[in-house]
Amino acid sequence: MDPITTRPSGGATTTGKVDLSRSAVSRYIQLATLFRRRIEQGTWKLGQQIPTVDDLAAECGVARATIRQALGQLEQEGLIERYRAKGTFVRKGPESPIWCAVETDWNGLLRSREGAEIEILGEEGDVPGSTLPDTIGEPAPAYRHIRRRHWRDGRPFLLADVYLDERLAPLVTPEDLRSKTALRLVAGLEGVKIVDARQTLTIGTADVETAAALQVPLNAPVALVHRAAVDANGVLVLVADGIYRGDTVRIDIKLK
Repeated sequence: MDPITTRPSGGATTTGKVDLSRSAVSRYIQLATLFRRRIEQGTWKLGQQIPTVDDLAAECGVARATIRQALGQLEQEGLIERYRAKGTFVRKGPESPIWCAVETDWNGLLRSREGAEIEILGEEGDVPGSTLPDTIGEPAPAYRHIRRRHWRDGRPFLLADVYLDERLAPLVTPEDLRSKTALRLVAGLEGVKIVDARQTLTIGTADVETAAALQVPLNAPVALVHRAAVDANGVLVLVADGIYRGDTVRIDIKLK
């Protein structure tokens, strides 16, 4: 497989040496992700005519049919528009500015996001603590599992699975679940003192379920955030696994 050649916005040509055959993801999806990123980064500007199918096929070392599939994905998203005998043009840029900061300090993690709304997708009680992945602290006997989806400006940006110590669940009101961040659910409870809390972030891509829930294309970049909190008795009272849309998230880390 020939390497993909990328052309930065400055007009220079560079060889990225991206081998599509090394991934199990369909080639047209990989190319759709590449082309979408060119629009997001301004390499393909609003109103600009993009290279022809033949040019892109030669650049990426794939069949023209694969390029058409990739462009069809972008056309469905409304990013490009194809005109017979004229060519293909960028119709609009990315809709989502990078505004959702994943906090890295305790106070930031407790702060609710301005303008955000939380939707409860489901709730299940008495989930055995032994079924949770290994993490900090000793697991509680059972947990309340709440699946939530966070929205802002009519678009979802976070899909989260929250596991709350079942013994604390009666202290958390439905309004709390619709308004508070995961760690704030336990940090504000009377008699509960959080002595240890951890956050782990990894980068991944959206599977079918995540793509549908967050309204992003399949294989779109996402940020996977795992949070855990332990009380003064050493009990793991909260686990929250969140998936953020990659086009809205920003990570700010203060260097010491």
